[in-house]
Amino acid sequence: MSAPTANRPATGVFSPTRAKVPQSNLRTDKWWFPPLMTDIGLAAFIIYATIRAFWGSAYWVDKYHYLTPFYSPCISKSCVPHASHLGVWLPEFPRWIPLGMLVLPFLLAFRITCYYYRKAYYRSVWLSPAGCAVPEPRAGYTGETRLPLIFQNSHRYFFYAASLLALLNTYDAIVAFHSPSGFGFGLGNIILVVNVILLWAYTGGCHSCRHVTGGRLKHFSKHPVRYWIWTQVTKLNTRHMQFAWITLASLAITDFYIMLVASGTITDLRFIG
Repeated sequence: MSAPTANRPATGVFSPTRAKVPQSNLRTDKWWFPPLMTDIGLAAFIIYATIRAFWGSAYWVDKYHYLTPFYSPCISKSCVPHASHLGVWLPEFPRWIPLGMLVLPFLLAFRITCYYYRKAYYRSVWLSPAGCAVPEPRAGYTGETRLPLIFQNSHRYFFYAASLLALLNTYDAIVAFHSPSGFGFGLGNIILVVNVILLWAYTGGCHSCRHVTGGRLKHFSKHPVRYWIWTQVTKLNTRHMQFAWITLASLAITDFYIMLVASGTITDLRFIG
């Protein structure tokens, strides 16, 4: 962004209401490349997850009890037989309502309001700021006090929902140790278990989890158990960015593998059963 001219109103860092940044101090490198990669990565996951939510098939492997995280819990009459291992709580959905509607809104809301993802898409989508020493397109800044960004303050509640989903995915991973003859173990089990571990690492490293375990304590010495838990959560929190991206990949890989097995495109590699 260049400095304003007489025929163009001042915006961003050139606005009278913003701190002045000399033109010579603004970046001239490819500062836009990291935000662009963030946009591509987030868009790829959202497009894939949305398509799979409306896919409506190839989400359950009855032989081995593999259920994709994108469809868990599957608790409507629209679910294929045996996929509703928690029971049928809801009537059959119309065709225009995806089975993934019970999961993906909470999954995406938790990540959209996550502190790392805020940093990622504030820079890549909202351009607030796009980067250090990069001029902003806005004359004013209201932060998270007005719509739509005030929605970010609901993150702590979506953290609770994400924790329940992680518990549910853990249950699904345990149930999946199944074969027609009893206990079974295959490549799908490894993928499901690894995905669950990574999800717990991401969820457990959340800033809201850090506050739940150690927030509002004035003296850590008087609460040694909570202090120990807080230190473990803090260790995960230092890798929050990495787990944020890794779990996007693990969720997509888990769903894609189960889709391939459920559709008969490939056969699950079995070790036992």
